[in-house]
Amino acid sequence: MKKNILLLIIGGLMFSTCSTKTDTGSNPFYSEYDTPFGTPPFSEIKLEHYMPAFTDGMEQEQNEIDAIVSNSEAPTLENTIVAMEQTGELLDKVSHVFFNLNSSMTNDDMQAIAKELSPLLSKHRDDIRLNDKLFERVKAVYEQKDDLQLTPEQKMLLDEYYKSFVRGGANLDETKQDELREINKELSLLTLQFGENILKENNRFEMVIENKENLAGLSEAIITAAAETGKERGHEGKWVFTLHKPSLIPFLQYSEKRDLREKMFMGYINRGDNNDTLDTKAILSKMAALRVRRANLLGYKTHAAYVLEENMAKNSENVYQLLDKLWKPALAVAKKEFKEMQALIDAEGKKFKLEPWDWWYYAEKVKKAKYNLDEDMLRPYFQVENVRKGAFDVATKLFGITFTERKDIPKYHEDVTVYEVKEADGTHIGILYTDYFPRASKRGGAWMNEFRAQSNMDGKEIRPVIVNVGNFTKPTGDKPALISFDETITLFHEFGHALHGLLTDCTYPRLSGTNVPRDFVELPSQIIENWASEPEVLRSYAKHYQTGEPIPEELIEKIKKSDKFNQGFATVEYLAASYLDMDWHTITEAKEEDPLKFEDKSMSRINLIAEIVPRYRSSYFRHIFAGGYSSGYYSYIWAEVLDADAFQAFKETSLFDQKTALAYRTHILEAGGTEDPMVLYKRFRGAEPNIEPLLERRGLN
Repeated sequence: MKKNILLLIIGGLMFSTCSTKTDTGSNPFYSEYDTPFGTPPFSEIKLEHYMPAFTDGMEQEQNEIDAIVSNSEAPTLENTIVAMEQTGELLDKVSHVFFNLNSSMTNDDMQAIAKELSPLLSKHRDDIRLNDKLFERVKAVYEQKDDLQLTPEQKMLLDEYYKSFVRGGANLDETKQDELREINKELSLLTLQFGENILKENNRFEMVIENKENLAGLSEAIITAAAETGKERGHEGKWVFTLHKPSLIPFLQYSEKRDLREKMFMGYINRGDNNDTLDTKAILSKMAALRVRRANLLGYKTHAAYVLEENMAKNSENVYQLLDKLWKPALAVAKKEFKEMQALIDAEGKKFKLEPWDWWYYAEKVKKAKYNLDEDMLRPYFQVENVRKGAFDVATKLFGITFTERKDIPKYHEDVTVYEVKEADGTHIGILYTDYFPRASKRGGAWMNEFRAQSNMDGKEIRPVIVNVGNFTKPTGDKPALISFDETITLFHEFGHALHGLLTDCTYPRLSGTNVPRDFVELPSQIIENWASEPEVLRSYAKHYQTGEPIPEELIEKIKKSDKFNQGFATVEYLAASYLDMDWHTITEAKEEDPLKFEDKSMSRINLIAEIVPRYRSSYFRHIFAGGYSSGYYSYIWAEVLDADAFQAFKETSLFDQKTALAYRTHILEAGGTEDPMVLYKRFRGAEPNIEPLLERRGLN
């Protein structure tokens, strides 16, 4: 079973003996897609197609596994490891479509299917990795690996399969394997429930404003967007603000109504913590305890030890060491930022102490005072279509690749745009979907995923189909989508992930693209962010949506001068969440903790100041309780050490130096997970990364 599918399937895979047969002729999953480049025919895929394809896909894969096990020939890399890599084609196909759409186009019926699937998929995956006869064959190949003259990629594939069996419980006795199965099954359902609750929390909150005086401080664009949201939600003639970031953040930045800022902020940080049917505290507490039980069963002291063994960090001590190294200077800078804002409050004659819901508002005031810069000055220059083209142009200048919109390729929503990606000589690379605007059916945040992974087994070249998803500011009234500079950086970030998925050049899908350790996967996304704010690049894509004029030099200079502004806050809120993640997953006792008390203790230990709340509180920390980042949220800052150092390679030559770009493409993007990430990084950079560029970038040195 390919690793990339496991990232899509929450809780793993499973086989059911109860196969629900279907009319395969009417189900698009059972035949080759009759579309350009074999992209999913979304309009032909119906709800009733999913379960039969999943059930038959699991049965087919189990039959393929049985054939490998019953092979009378001695185990070899080809007849065991590569044969496993070639199983599950139908299951892969339906999984990629279903789990992508369940994130971006979900509904009650999709969620019901997901709940039905979760225990089935969990059992299927356990049936494979707990198959003792299959493990005997894998182990037999693994034990002779030094004599097989394997390529680095073959060796990595063998290592990955062997470790997946051992880490999946293959060495446990039958009783412990049964216990592991139950834990995996329960975790898969809890993970699903956590994500569903937070999606519903995001959608149900609304602050309805009837009195126009309560809009004081907000720009015309923000007010127009709120009016449109009001109309959409059945509050005609009123203004509605929601917890979706394009609504929440501008309100916190500009609203002069402190009580309303507090209401919005508290609505945001209390998601999953309202002691009602959507409360997540019991769910996450149980998940943390189950993860300890699973880790202990597999021979690890903590869940973090189990996870980090596979990452660059290797152990929790190394993670805490990095966090500690950054925490002290970041907290010191944040305290200085707080004093600046409190001084401004005092100077205004206000008689209150700055609270968390005031930070965004007064940070914006300080920024305006110090740099004569605010978001409303920048937005007209960041039309989403121009920003996307700016990202594409960076890739073209670095790697020679091109992006051509294709209107003949099916898409799953009208907001989606589809591009064919080609080499400079016209050779097809892959397909990229972009889906940028929020909707009730889409979970929050931004991400990259794939509808099909790249591979090249047995000379059969499979080209990738990639998707970038965001929740950026939508068009309002007669204005196009004018996004914030932070949203611009996020668009570039996810595009960096897309490049990793598109430009990979590997034999096996398990090792291609973003199938790399969690704390390495953010390098390709974060390094591309650097180009977004480079003056040379800004001039090329940041153009006024009405006049087409490039962003003025004075604004570029202000952006440059303010690039370290509020970095104490940004670093502290991020690090606080990273500590919280690590604390939850270095628990050694499998007992259910009180999340509120646990979180208070965690934040007290690092002396988090009261004016800052962790970027994610436990109750809505989707990354670690409904995503793949448990014991891994630190990865962004770990990878930022890499990306800051890696970008220096371009700064030391030139922004689009072709030799450096080729080395980066070859050793990082194309290589996927075929070798140890530090080996790949040193091959590109010539040495291990230095932390100084990161400290300099964030103004923490």
